[in-house]
Amino acid sequence: KPTDPQIAHIPYSAGAIDIEAAKLALSKTTNPEVKAFAESMQKDHAAVNEMALALVKKLNVTPEDNATSQSLAKAGEEERAKLEKLQGAAFDKAYIDNEVAYHKQVNGALATLLIPSAQNAELKGLLETGLKLFQGHEQHAEHVAASLK
Repeated sequence: KPTDPQIAHIPYSAGAIDIEAAKLALSKTTNPEVKAFAESMQKDHAAVNEMALALVKKLNVTPEDNATSQSLAKAGEEERAKLEKLQGAAFDKAYIDNEVAYHKQVNGALATLLIPSAQNAELKGLLETGLKLFQGHEQHAEHVAASLK
């Protein structure tokens, strides 16, 4: 069971990975729906990560790197390398399909492991707020994915 410092690190890492993916998408896509989605990812994940940083500072907790956040980072780097090689519609489809899968994975981890394991009420509340937002991201990504088929 992860500790609060480890829990704090995991969604922050996931958000940072999604911000980088969004920046890549914004540099490559010409599709207005994909662009709007990527802008939303960049803005929303940056805002949640700022809230997370403010909370850990307030609680005087140092987020702790761990196997889960390292695994997310490694997978994020591998996916980015794949996406960088793609262009046009192939890029858009691969990016959005990855966003659907990524949000399913992170939302599942939040709901089944991170939120139930969090000991601090404020951390748990931030995770619950993030989960609601990220479930919306998953639905948005599914909607964009359907439009690309």
